[in-house]
Amino acid sequence: MSARTVAGQAGTRMNDANDAYAVEARDTARLRLTRRGRVVVGGLIALVLAGLLVFAATLLSPQAFATDSASNKQQFHYVVAQPGESLWSLASELDPKVDPRDLIAEIVQLNQLRGSNVEAGQALAVPLRYSDNKNVISANELEADSAA
Repeated sequence: MSARTVAGQAGTRMNDANDAYAVEARDTARLRLTRRGRVVVGGLIALVLAGLLVFAATLLSPQAFATDSASNKQQFHYVVAQPGESLWSLASELDPKVDPRDLIAEIVQLNQLRGSNVEAGQALAVPLRYSDNKNVISANELEADSAA
């Protein structure tokens, strides 16, 4: 046997050993997730899906816009506070059958008041259900009174 043949056989054996190692390494290189890893991956997937849902909801939600057209203007009815009057007395005059605290809360919210103090001559919007009360005036009447 020549030296070349021996070297060729040794090289073949070496290639066979490398191939066997490569196959074995390929089998052991598979990704295996622990329970904690599965929880983390699942959480990341859920987070990405939630983000996509929020993004889609933002794009598909109706958009609000402001307008200054007079046809869309809400008309309120008002009560003008007289000297010495409080929200309690105004609420009692508007509807004596209702607990004044409930009506005061509605008036405060409707007028975006910071407290319960009112000044003489201050116009306060009232709920529309009291528009037929004798002390209540419409927005048009209020504008006419202030213009005069």
